Amino acid sequence: MAAIDLNADLGETIDGVPTADDEAMFAVISSASVACGGHAGDAAAMAEAVARAARHGVAVGAHPSYPDRAGFGRVAMSLSPDELAETVAVQLGALVAAGADVRYVKPHGALYHAVAHDDAQAHAVARAIADQSDLLGRALPILGLSGRIAAAAASVGLPFVREAFLDRGYTAAGGLVPRGAAGALLDDPDAVATRAIRLVREGVVEAADGALVEVDAASLCLHGDSPSAVAMARAVRSALDADGIEVRAPW
Repeated sequence: MAAIDLNADLGETIDGVPTADDEAMFAVISSASVACGGHAGDAAAMAEAVARAARHGVAVGAHPSYPDRAGFGRVAMSLSPDELAETVAVQLGALVAAGADVRYVKPHGALYHAVAHDDAQAHAVARAIADQSDLLGRALPILGLSGRIAAAAASVGLPFVREAFLDRGYTAAGGLVPRGAAGALLDDPDAVATRAIRLVREGVVEAADGALVEVDAASLCLHGDSPSAVAMARAVRSALDADGIEVRAPW
């Protein structure tokens, strides 16, 4: 039986106000990447996300970012490797302190893209995750796009798991269309559900220009703060179930 992980970025409160319908999203996903204070979230939001995950049988991942609450973590920052490793370590520690049984780590926003092509930042993030892994007594997989972060993870003995995005546009080169550009965001539930099935069954995604891009992904992501997030998540889960594809966390 084919199987896939379905993850969403959740727990992203701003000043205590949720940016997503977390309860509805937790009901249909298998993994939740929880904001841990860098771009959004706080101790209360983390604890609430941990409790929701337990109720719904969802795996919890850490979603650290640049310390950029003003820009929601979507603004690149010039931090030294030590500074970056420290802020990631603090965020991971905060989620663990909130009671999370952290199963994986997925960088957020600008940091997510930076570690795909910047060796220094990739190794700083991997080092922080490796240190947290040592504290937990198990290797935490890193979830992301292929690139420098995959090699950095391997260099410190961590698994790397590739994901694909259901609600983001792809370029013909396999990257994501930059936010703000035409075709960057998808919001049609039926189209996103069709993309999910094709990713699992054929290992391809259609780029914004119509080209087919090969993507070998073990996890599919939906952004919880998208306006159509719940409708898309429900459509995807329904399509996967109907097609005999098991939704389960790989961690």
